Amino acid sequence: MELKFDDQALIPAIVQDVGTGQVLMLAYMNAEALAKTRESGETWFWSRSRQTLWHKGATSGNVQTVEEMRYDCDADALLVRVRPAGPACHTGEQSCFYRELPMDYTQPMGESKIPLSPAPYPFPGEKGNSQLRNPWCPRIIFPSSSFTR
Repeated sequence: MELKFDDQALIPAIVQDVGTGQVLMLAYMNAEALAKTRESGETWFWSRSRQTLWHKGATSGNVQTVEEMRYDCDADALLVRVRPAGPACHTGEQSCFYRELPMDYTQPMGESKIPLSPAPYPFPGEKGNSQLRNPWCPRIIFPSSSFTR
């Protein structure tokens, strides 16, 4: 196995509750955090903001005992299945993914006042283009069909 770390020597780690299947958090590991996680059986991560290793639950007591680790087909992301001792989120929520992003694109998310367009538009000057764009986010390309068949 050869994992692919990004240009900052990090790999994303999705943490999932092995008992419920709930996604708890997304964090990043460097090689040292991955090694400490595998050696200790508890999650360790690299803090991008503090530029240091951190042991999940070291101060709160909400450690995450690792039951299983998997990596994706490209070997550039990890799935860490854990038994959590308490909430994963620093807000006290069980999961860091407790906020819902509305599927109604006319409804702004969070405090944003700019609604997302419900209808994609073709690129200017290109007739019959199968690739569509959102005018609020011109760099995001929305394919006209699924990549998975």
